[in-house]
Amino acid sequence: MREILKLEGVSKNYGAVTVANDITYSVMEGEAVGIIGPNGAGKTTMFNMISGDVRPNIGHVQFEGQRIDHLPPSARCHRGIGRSYQVPHPFTGMTVLENVLVGGTYGAGMPEREAVDHCISVLERTGLHTKMNTLAGSLTLLDRKRLELARALSTKPKLLLLDEIAGGLTEHEVHALVDMVKSIHAEGISIIWIEHIVHALMAVVDRLIVLNFGRLLKNGDPKEVMESEEVREIYMGIELQ
Repeated sequence: MREILKLEGVSKNYGAVTVANDITYSVMEGEAVGIIGPNGAGKTTMFNMISGDVRPNIGHVQFEGQRIDHLPPSARCHRGIGRSYQVPHPFTGMTVLENVLVGGTYGAGMPEREAVDHCISVLERTGLHTKMNTLAGSLTLLDRKRLELARALSTKPKLLLLDEIAGGLTEHEVHALVDMVKSIHAEGISIIWIEHIVHALMAVVDRLIVLNFGRLLKNGDPKEVMESEEVREIYMGIELQ
């Protein structure tokens, strides 16, 4: 497999507070990687450094063998990095289809007719095709999460960053979301998924990374990582199965 993403010695601090400390790992093309860690572990900051929302103080981010540290989020999106955000922020006064078209036209750079066909296909894949003319502001939490995923997919990502998309959902809704992510992974899209609902990750990912206090604590086979004494101590009191 070809390496699609590499973080090398990446660190980020805000004054005296270090939120990411010397993080190094790679993601292979077509791989699904899960990221876990307690609140404040640096997970979202790490995503922000990959997507370009913030820049590392130290270290490098490479995508498909080229450094992208200097590129703004829009340029990284054009290269094939799509992401969802932990709290969905759709354009509430626009329809579901219009929201996704923003990603198709500006993120993927497709002409209008092609973008419409592509975005309708994305809405079918994410279970939103019957609501394409519904205002995004009237959607339920589950459908907002689906829309967040659809907007990321509309940019035609090679690498998809998912930030706690299962948070706040019922168990039934989590299972539906897991099936959706599985189908995306089956298409060959590389995925990095931050999630507190561990059993959702375990159903999808090939590898699991644990962050704690901004440092990479574990990186390996999901089952072996979760059986680690250090990881169990961090997640004491959290249901793992």
